[in-house]
Amino acid sequence: MESLRILITGGCGFIGSNLALHLKNEYPNNEIIVLDNLRRRGSELNLSYLRDNGIHFKHGDIRNKEDLHFKNRLDWIIDCAAEPSALAGTDKNSQDYLIHTNFQGTINTLQVAAQHQSKFIFLSTSRVYPYTSLNAIQYAELDDRFEILDNQVQLGCSVRGISESYSLKGARTFYGSSKLASELFVEEFGINYGINYIINRCGVIAGPRQMGKVDQGIATLWMARHFWKKELSYIGFGGQGKQVRDILHINDLSSLISHQIQNPRPYNGKTLNVGGGIKNAASLLELTRICEEITGNRIPISSIPVTRNGDIPIYISDCKLLNELSEWTIEKSIQNIFSDIFEWMYQNEKKLKPLFE
Repeated sequence: MESLRILITGGCGFIGSNLALHLKNEYPNNEIIVLDNLRRRGSELNLSYLRDNGIHFKHGDIRNKEDLHFKNRLDWIIDCAAEPSALAGTDKNSQDYLIHTNFQGTINTLQVAAQHQSKFIFLSTSRVYPYTSLNAIQYAELDDRFEILDNQVQLGCSVRGISESYSLKGARTFYGSSKLASELFVEEFGINYGINYIINRCGVIAGPRQMGKVDQGIATLWMARHFWKKELSYIGFGGQGKQVRDILHINDLSSLISHQIQNPRPYNGKTLNVGGGIKNAASLLELTRICEEITGNRIPISSIPVTRNGDIPIYISDCKLLNELSEWTIEKSIQNIFSDIFEWMYQNEKKLKPLFE
């Protein structure tokens, strides 16, 4: 592949930093620039990894247009910058940051793409699908998980999960709304400025270097609590831990984006679900068993039956459209994902412990 100049916004975050390292290691001649405001705790730890691998860091904030000035060409812009919490926006202080980052920040970044005629990859979220209708999915309650039933009445919902044809009508959290609004502007810039773009609607992405919290990064949070023997809670839907999500390893996401950069034509102008799919789906209860097996630790897990606003019982990414466009395949199982997170924590225990307390 020819040498490319690639800008990754949010490049010191979990997805951005892993992606930057993947693209640089796969194609050393690429010039990778990461821009980040280092607001999220733990993102500063990735600076040394990036610099040691010849990746250029620019301290900046996509909310500020003056931070987005680049004199030389940009072949690709990958927009990973976001306030990623599904609970963000529920109070006025977090709402302002959410909207200015996830919406206005994306518009600012798109204007840079228009100036440079850069190809554009936007990392969106499965949270664009409304929780009001996802809560109406027909499912069975098994011993250790919820399972989608066949013959669903909602278009775009099947035993494979949720596809891109699923209705977008309804409430979806402030976070989901900010990302959906950005998707619409990506399409507008594509049409009006001739920008080649790809929208990847990501489900749960997990792996090393993720600073998981209760409201975002569930896989890392679950492993961290088991690793350091801290308490957890099953929240909502009876407090039994039967909620299901599909999980994709960050390496698999990075390999997909690398493939999209190398072969953009099939993906151009497409909006695609990207996730672990039904094979990489698990309940919280099942994640607990995986973490117990890997760490050898059992921790107290309380039950909070009341369901929070915006929570859903089950979400699985139906990636049929992506699979039809690409030979890309998932390499990492859920067991691989949690083993890799454990190994990262084990190798960096002293440095990481204060961040997870």
